[in-house]
Amino acid sequence: MSSPTVSSPTASRPDGPEVVVITGASAGIGRATVRAFAETGAHIALLARDRARLQEAQEEVEQLGGKALCICVDMADADQVEAAASRVEDELGPIDIWVNNAMATIFAPFDKISSEDYRRVTDVTYHGFVWGTMAALKRMRPRNRGTIVQVGSALAYRAIPLQSPYCGAKHAIKGFTESVRTELLHDKSKVHITMVDMPGVNTTQFGWCKTTLPNEPKPMGTYFQPEVAARAILWAAHARRREVWVSLPASMAIVGEKFVPQLLDQYLGKVGVEGQQTGEPIDPARVDNLWQPVPGPYGAHGTFDKGAHTRSPGLWLSMNRNWLLAGVAAIAGLAGASALHKTLAKS
Repeated sequence: MSSPTVSSPTASRPDGPEVVVITGASAGIGRATVRAFAETGAHIALLARDRARLQEAQEEVEQLGGKALCICVDMADADQVEAAASRVEDELGPIDIWVNNAMATIFAPFDKISSEDYRRVTDVTYHGFVWGTMAALKRMRPRNRGTIVQVGSALAYRAIPLQSPYCGAKHAIKGFTESVRTELLHDKSKVHITMVDMPGVNTTQFGWCKTTLPNEPKPMGTYFQPEVAARAILWAAHARRREVWVSLPASMAIVGEKFVPQLLDQYLGKVGVEGQQTGEPIDPARVDNLWQPVPGPYGAHGTFDKGAHTRSPGLWLSMNRNWLLAGVAAIAGLAGASALHKTLAKS
């Protein structure tokens, strides 16, 4: 499958380049998304906790022709997020696009997770999106323009074992986003909010997440490189689509949950625990990033490059949906006209 046949958005507006905020910008999907926007010439605010990795991301942006502003922020802290948004507008200008992406997770059975750790995952992964959306809307609504991209997941529809805090947070993000969207529609606001539902992605989270498992965590099933996720986010930020399903596996999980949830319960109960672990025992010296950043040269990719897909036919179908529907309608119209012609010829 070739790359999506849609034109690349240009990061510009009448008065200059787009101003984009990306949370969780120092690694994983966020880091890949930073590069994707940088290639369009955007001015990008990079929000994360680790200053060293933020500075590395800033260098990448500048090498690609964009402009970057690094802000160290814990997305679980509403005051820090609001202060970051004010600084972005002071130094880069009015925010056009806000990408909520920062996350934390724990790979562990529910009864092995402390209440403090459970709350921390929820505060970063769910409340971080709430505070980011709040800060963005505070500035976008008076101007009556702007886009908020929520980096969601198929796990917002179909939960799996060993990640109850993360799955719960992603479900909450979906409900929260739908509620805010209806309020914007009621007010006839031109501010757009969209959700991009990810499949498994080869990111750094598997190497630094907190875990009580005996073996190292890994992505389950079919998974993709972060650049696939970044292409989806960049496109969704300009397409004004309500929601984007990034891959066929994600789409199958979402649709399957609607029609055969009990079957998926049984299947995941059987294979989901072992399916999220490698055969390598946990390193006793392993450190995690739940409460503090993990030092080291982490970038967009995790350690599972070998099995990661670099392209997604499902994303291509989603991005080209209107063209495909138009093609189907044209074919149906021609078939109908041909049938009518044959009927008239026989009469």
